[in-house]
Amino acid sequence: MTMNMFEFGVRSAAAGFILGSVGLFSSCTDNPATGKSDFTPFMSSAEEKRIGAEEHAKVLTQYGGAHNDPEIGGYVAEIGGRIAAHSERPDIRFTFTVLDSPVVNAFALPGGYVYVTRGLIGLANSEAELAGVLGHEIGHVVARHSAQRYSRAVAAQIGATILGAAIGNQVVNQLVETGASLYLLSFSREQELEADQLGIRYLGKTGYEPAAEATFLQSLVYEKELDEKLIRQNNRPARAEFLQTHPNTPERVHAAIASAGGPQGLPLRREEFLRRIDGLVYGDSPEQGFVRGQRFFHPAQYFTFEVPAGFRLTNTPARVVARGPQDSLIVFDDAGKKTHPDIGTYLRSVWAANLDLDEFERIDINGFRAATARTRINTQKGTMDLRLVAIQFAPNKIYRLRFLTPRDLTSRLAVDLRRSTYSFRGLAPAEVKTLKPHRIRAVTVEAGDTIAALAQRMPFDDFKVERFLVLNGMGPNDQLKVGNRIKIVAE
Repeated sequence: MTMNMFEFGVRSAAAGFILGSVGLFSSCTDNPATGKSDFTPFMSSAEEKRIGAEEHAKVLTQYGGAHNDPEIGGYVAEIGGRIAAHSERPDIRFTFTVLDSPVVNAFALPGGYVYVTRGLIGLANSEAELAGVLGHEIGHVVARHSAQRYSRAVAAQIGATILGAAIGNQVVNQLVETGASLYLLSFSREQELEADQLGIRYLGKTGYEPAAEATFLQSLVYEKELDEKLIRQNNRPARAEFLQTHPNTPERVHAAIASAGGPQGLPLRREEFLRRIDGLVYGDSPEQGFVRGQRFFHPAQYFTFEVPAGFRLTNTPARVVARGPQDSLIVFDDAGKKTHPDIGTYLRSVWAANLDLDEFERIDINGFRAATARTRINTQKGTMDLRLVAIQFAPNKIYRLRFLTPRDLTSRLAVDLRRSTYSFRGLAPAEVKTLKPHRIRAVTVEAGDTIAALAQRMPFDDFKVERFLVLNGMGPNDQLKVGNRIKIVAE
């Protein structure tokens, strides 16, 4: 077999990579927390700090910013600081942030940036449970799991690129790169178990009951089960993101507790925790806007609008969505930086520049200049009617409404959707003051109280008992005990 000089050079490069990899593995450093050698040649400790600082701002944007209650933020930082002080890496300067999001999640960035959402804090039922979450994330940082994952990803990409070039097959090259990226998307089971063990170790050293990490994970299981019911009935997005990125089970954490050893029967600090979070915003905050029945209010932006009966409203960071009969849809969002001094020109030439529009019209919506037009689009559900409405809310702020309806339903919904369009209005400062978010309240169980009666006090339209049980980490067979403190949601 003959070989040209190009093939020889490429295959030599591949061989060089293999030999170089041996050198990389031989230069691994020992981790004081895990006692193992870290494969982190492509991310130093200095790089971890730089990357964490750069990504911090992006995380805040994605999750709607930091929660604006300094007492809650200080409480989390206080707990996290005590736990971090018992880790094997006192040189890491940790930053703890409470994200203003109702989703249930926690994660850490390289360099000591640890995040918990407002939704996760509300789901916890003791200081020890919250400490367990923070300890787990601190464990990921101390064990340098992100640096390991990144280094393996870089090594896999380099190897795949050289391998693809060596065999002269671009398709294989792309497949290997994609496979490596997907495999390295989340922490491995071994890394999750390692973070469990480290978090449990730090809980015991700090004076918290280690088993609290397992009881919180059981609450996450209850939350996930309720989420699935709400998704089926209300077409709402899942809020329990933690289990998607942390595939833990209570049984696995109990195994980690057994393997870690250490003291048992330590304090939960439940009463202190309930005292601290009494009044915590539950669900969407005024800064994000919130749903009340068929109406959406945004106190921070001073506007509101209503959707017809039969439509279910869902608020997300990017848009408000209402799903109705036969896949009909209402989508509300803002135009971002794509503004224009003339609202009609914006609709035709910017927003819908690539669409064939009919029935274009300039309108007035409760004092705001607006424009509307209709078109038809092809979707997976077939051809549907699309009505566009652009509203000039301020010189540099355009809000948008999209009404998507099946062709045989458009005329029947026309009047209701027109009412929704003209329901958009500004909010006066006096009205904004009356709009309050839902909050968690800690109450004492009294003689005669029942789960059904306490659940009935909560401002929800459905699944009241299920929501009460999940909020308090209770299973279907658990009972109330007179004198105990529990959580409810109140207006």
